[in-house]
Amino acid sequence: MLLLSGALIFSLRVVDVSLGALRISMIFRGRRGLAGLFGFFESLVWLIAASLVLGKLDNPIQFIAYASGYATGTMLGSTVERWLAIGDAMVRVVTPAASQGLTSLLRDAGHYVTVVNAQGRDGDVQVNLSVVPRRKAPRLMAMINQAYPEAFITYEETTPFRLA
Repeated sequence: MLLLSGALIFSLRVVDVSLGALRISMIFRGRRGLAGLFGFFESLVWLIAASLVLGKLDNPIQFIAYASGYATGTMLGSTVERWLAIGDAMVRVVTPAASQGLTSLLRDAGHYVTVVNAQGRDGDVQVNLSVVPRRKAPRLMAMINQAYPEAFITYEETTPFRLA
Protein backbone atom coordinates (compact mmCIF):
# COMPACT_ATOMS: atom_id res chain seq x y z
CA MET A 1 0.00 0.00 0.00
CA LEU A 2 2.89 2.37 0.76
CA LEU A 3 4.45 1.84 -2.67
CA LEU A 4 1.11 2.38 -4.39
CA SER A 5 0.60 5.58 -2.42
CA GLY A 6 4.13 6.68 -3.33
CA ALA A 7 3.50 5.97 -7.02
CA LEU A 8 0.29 7.99 -6.92
CA ILE A 9 2.02 10.95 -5.25
CA PHE A 10 4.90 10.75 -7.74
CA SER A 11 2.47 10.72 -10.68
CA LEU A 12 0.42 13.61 -9.34
CA ARG A 13 3.55 15.71 -8.85
CA VAL A 14 4.78 14.94 -12.36
CA VAL A 15 1.45 16.16 -13.74
CA ASP A 16 1.20 19.28 -11.56
CA VAL A 17 4.79 20.44 -12.12
CA SER A 18 4.55 19.77 -15.87
CA LEU A 19 1.39 21.87 -15.98
CA GLY A 20 3.24 24.58 -14.06
CA ALA A 21 6.03 24.66 -16.65
CA LEU A 22 3.47 24.95 -19.43
CA ARG A 23 1.57 27.65 -17.51
CA ILE A 24 4.70 29.78 -17.17
CA SER A 25 5.51 29.29 -20.84
CA MET A 26 2.01 30.44 -21.82
CA ILE A 27 2.33 33.54 -19.62
CA PHE A 28 5.57 34.50 -21.37
CA ARG A 29 3.94 34.01 -24.75
CA GLY A 30 0.96 36.18 -23.90
CA ARG A 31 -1.53 33.28 -23.84
CA ARG A 32 -3.28 34.26 -20.58
CA GLY A 33 -6.40 32.13 -21.05
CA LEU A 34 -4.39 28.97 -21.59
CA ALA A 35 -2.11 29.90 -18.69
CA GLY A 36 -5.16 30.26 -16.43
CA LEU A 37 -6.52 26.88 -17.52
CA PHE A 38 -3.18 25.19 -16.85
CA GLY A 39 -2.98 27.00 -13.50
CA PHE A 40 -6.39 25.72 -12.44
CA PHE A 41 -5.50 22.08 -13.05
CA GLU A 42 -1.98 22.54 -11.69
CA SER A 43 -3.30 23.79 -8.35
CA LEU A 44 -6.03 21.13 -8.21
CA VAL A 45 -3.57 18.28 -8.77
CA TRP A 46 -1.07 19.83 -6.32
CA LEU A 47 -3.75 20.05 -3.64
CA ILE A 48 -4.52 16.35 -4.02
CA ALA A 49 -0.83 15.37 -3.90
CA ALA A 50 -0.08 17.63 -0.93
CA SER A 51 -3.05 16.28 1.04
CA LEU A 52 -1.79 12.72 0.52
CA VAL A 53 1.67 13.62 1.83
CA LEU A 54 0.54 15.88 4.66
CA GLY A 55 -1.85 13.19 5.87
CA LYS A 56 1.11 10.93 6.72
CA LEU A 57 4.16 12.92 7.78
CA ASP A 58 5.89 9.80 9.11
CA ASN A 59 6.36 8.09 5.73
CA PRO A 60 9.70 8.84 3.99
CA ILE A 61 8.60 6.98 0.86
CA GLN A 62 5.94 9.61 0.26
CA PHE A 63 8.47 12.42 0.78
CA ILE A 64 10.82 10.85 -1.77
CA ALA A 65 7.94 10.27 -4.19
CA TYR A 66 6.83 13.90 -3.77
CA ALA A 67 10.33 15.30 -4.42
CA SER A 68 11.06 12.85 -7.26
CA GLY A 69 7.78 13.76 -8.92
CA TYR A 70 8.72 17.42 -8.73
CA ALA A 71 12.10 16.81 -10.38
CA THR A 72 10.63 14.56 -13.07
CA GLY A 73 7.77 16.99 -13.71
CA THR A 74 10.26 19.82 -14.22
CA MET A 75 12.12 17.84 -16.88
CA LEU A 76 8.94 16.54 -18.51
CA GLY A 77 7.24 19.94 -18.54
CA SER A 78 10.18 21.63 -20.25
CA THR A 79 10.39 18.78 -22.77
CA VAL A 80 6.68 19.01 -23.59
CA GLU A 81 6.92 22.79 -23.92
CA ARG A 82 9.82 22.46 -26.36
CA TRP A 83 7.95 19.75 -28.27
CA LEU A 84 4.80 21.90 -28.56
CA ALA A 85 6.97 24.83 -29.72
CA ILE A 86 4.21 27.39 -29.29
CA GLY A 87 5.07 30.91 -30.36
CA ASP A 88 7.58 32.49 -32.69
CA ALA A 89 11.34 32.79 -32.90
CA MET A 90 13.69 35.33 -34.43
CA VAL A 91 16.30 33.72 -36.63
CA ARG A 92 19.25 36.03 -37.34
CA VAL A 93 21.74 35.06 -40.01
CA VAL A 94 24.98 36.97 -40.60
CA THR A 95 26.93 36.32 -43.78
CA PRO A 96 29.67 38.18 -45.61
CA ALA A 97 28.07 40.71 -47.96
CA ALA A 98 29.77 38.99 -50.89
CA SER A 99 27.85 35.76 -50.35
CA GLN A 100 24.70 36.47 -52.32
CA GLY A 101 21.57 34.39 -52.48
CA LEU A 102 20.64 33.75 -48.85
CA THR A 103 17.79 36.25 -48.90
CA SER A 104 16.37 34.69 -52.07
CA LEU A 105 16.74 31.21 -50.60
CA LEU A 106 14.77 32.21 -47.51
CA ARG A 107 12.06 34.03 -49.44
CA ASP A 108 11.74 31.18 -51.97
CA ALA A 109 11.16 28.88 -49.00
CA GLY A 110 8.22 31.10 -47.98
CA HIS A 111 9.82 33.12 -45.17
CA TYR A 112 9.60 36.85 -44.68
CA VAL A 113 13.07 38.34 -44.42
CA THR A 114 14.40 41.76 -43.46
CA VAL A 115 17.92 42.47 -44.63
CA VAL A 116 20.29 44.86 -42.88
CA ASN A 117 23.64 45.78 -44.34
CA ALA A 118 26.21 46.10 -41.58
CA GLN A 119 29.90 46.37 -40.84
CA GLY A 120 31.60 43.38 -39.23
CA ARG A 121 35.10 42.96 -37.86
CA ASP A 122 36.34 41.62 -41.19
CA GLY A 123 34.30 43.82 -43.51
CA ASP A 124 30.79 44.25 -44.84
CA VAL A 125 28.15 41.75 -43.75
CA GLN A 126 24.50 41.15 -44.40
CA VAL A 127 22.13 40.42 -41.51
CA ASN A 128 18.99 38.52 -42.49
CA LEU A 129 16.21 38.64 -39.91
CA SER A 130 13.22 36.35 -40.04
CA VAL A 131 10.47 35.70 -37.49
CA VAL A 132 9.19 32.16 -37.87
CA PRO A 133 7.00 29.79 -35.89
CA ARG A 134 9.22 28.04 -33.31
CA ARG A 135 8.33 24.65 -34.70
CA LYS A 136 9.76 25.64 -38.12
CA ALA A 137 12.98 27.21 -36.81
CA PRO A 138 15.13 24.04 -36.61
CA ARG A 139 14.31 23.10 -40.20
CA LEU A 140 15.05 26.64 -41.37
CA MET A 141 18.39 26.76 -39.57
CA ALA A 142 19.38 23.37 -41.01
CA MET A 143 18.53 24.62 -44.51
CA ILE A 144 20.64 27.75 -43.98
CA ASN A 145 23.54 25.78 -42.53
CA GLN A 146 23.51 23.39 -45.48
CA ALA A 147 23.50 26.18 -48.09
CA TYR A 148 25.77 28.60 -46.20
CA PRO A 149 27.93 26.72 -43.68
CA GLU A 150 29.98 29.90 -43.03
CA ALA A 151 26.87 31.75 -41.83
CA PHE A 152 26.61 32.84 -38.19
CA ILE A 153 23.09 31.90 -37.02
CA THR A 154 21.39 32.94 -33.81
CA TYR A 155 17.94 32.04 -32.58
CA GLU A 156 15.82 33.59 -29.88
CA GLU A 157 12.27 33.11 -28.81
CA THR A 158 10.10 36.18 -29.14
CA THR A 159 7.48 37.54 -26.81
CA PRO A 160 4.55 39.27 -28.49
CA PHE A 161 3.87 42.88 -27.58
CA ARG A 162 0.26 43.53 -26.64
CA LEU A 163 -1.13 46.83 -25.41
CA ALA A 164 -4.16 45.40 -23.60
